[in-house]
Amino acid sequence: MFVLDHHGHPLDPCHPARARRLPAAGRAVVHRHTPFVIRLKDRDAATSTVEGVQVGIDPGSKHTGLAVFTDDGGSRSGKYAIQLDHRGRAIRDRLSARAALRRGRRSRNLRHRAPRFLNRTKPKGWLAPSLRHRVDTTLSWVARLTRWAPVRAVHVERVAFDTHALSAGKPLQGVEYQQGTLAGYEVREYLLATWGRACAYCGASGVPLNLDHIHPRSRGGSDRISNLTLACIRCNQAKNATLVEVFCKGRPALLARILKQAKAPLRDAAAVNATRWALWRALDATGLSVHTASGGRTKWNRSRTGAAKSHTLDALHVGHLENVTTWPSTVLVVKATGRGTYARTRTDRYGFPRLRLPRTKQVKGLATGDLVRAVVPSGKKTGVHLGRVAVRSTGSFNITTRHGTVQGIGHRHIRLLQRADGYGYTTHPETRHRATFPPPPEGGGLHSGGI
Repeated sequence: MFVLDHHGHPLDPCHPARARRLPAAGRAVVHRHTPFVIRLKDRDAATSTVEGVQVGIDPGSKHTGLAVFTDDGGSRSGKYAIQLDHRGRAIRDRLSARAALRRGRRSRNLRHRAPRFLNRTKPKGWLAPSLRHRVDTTLSWVARLTRWAPVRAVHVERVAFDTHALSAGKPLQGVEYQQGTLAGYEVREYLLATWGRACAYCGASGVPLNLDHIHPRSRGGSDRISNLTLACIRCNQAKNATLVEVFCKGRPALLARILKQAKAPLRDAAAVNATRWALWRALDATGLSVHTASGGRTKWNRSRTGAAKSHTLDALHVGHLENVTTWPSTVLVVKATGRGTYARTRTDRYGFPRLRLPRTKQVKGLATGDLVRAVVPSGKKTGVHLGRVAVRSTGSFNITTRHGTVQGIGHRHIRLLQRADGYGYTTHPETRHRATFPPPPEGGGLHSGGI
């Protein structure tokens, strides 16, 4: 766990058991609940021996792995693991909905505002908000770790995906890079040959066939040939904008065949390719020693140590190393949830206002999203409830725990643990392969990699 001196300067991390004993003995106070950080009362960083730690980063489109470890001559020992879940897809959906509303306003018979498409310039290095979010959240957590631990260096995996080879499903050479999927075909003829001139959902042949998006366009699907299939009129109308997993529910063999024949989308690979240089430049601007490595090096390191495939273990194996002695058995999952919305009006399905939210965010000293602990002594909700709170002006709050939502808990029973910071926190065990897992180290505990 992370340790600070009495001035708030970072010290070397300690074992969780020791971090629990120090506050109980009166030598430390809890500085932060999640991640757990303590502040010592009788220790100063200037008079202490601080060896320092390093941070490994495995950037991804949906998840980014962060690993805090010590390095002793190439021998690494994992101390803390964080999986950062991005909300880039939610941001993209919100921006698409906003664009649709503005497009609708311009086309209706309302007061006219000319579209402003040609008078906006983007600065050099501009990224779409959904991509900028991935860079900013990763940089934000690196900055947090430097406040809680004496970070000496950062190792980041700077991987580049060959999207053309991924789309083809095979290695490409020479002139093959100049030939797309439809080389020698038209779109409809290619689909007819690929799907056997029959409906992909019911198998009907000899009937008029329509082009259908496997992943609906209204839900973020693309017009790539890999996302198109053939459907009869009946199946096309029945599926409409339904996800293929929902439409083929109860028919797992059919779903597996469609997903196998349709190629995976490349949006995740494109997102990583678009943000890798921006992330490196942002990390280099922090003043820390930044080292980059390829994804092939990370995979080779994992094959030598017998580690499983996960974002956090990839982050631990980024760069040059000799071996990895231990790694955490529990991963802190940090999900970006945002900080709410500026809108204070809730509308019905017709767009008319039905509810106005109060201007003040706090009620009885608490705000929605705060991490709280409620101890209810009696009644139907007797027990201890730990989770996120949703406040009401009546003073009767809801608490969302990992077991569900408990409604109607009085504010008198609730104690604040941590203010809302735009993230949700859960934990899960680290991924492991029993067949290739290295033997447990001596004195294996919460932070050991042993079974």
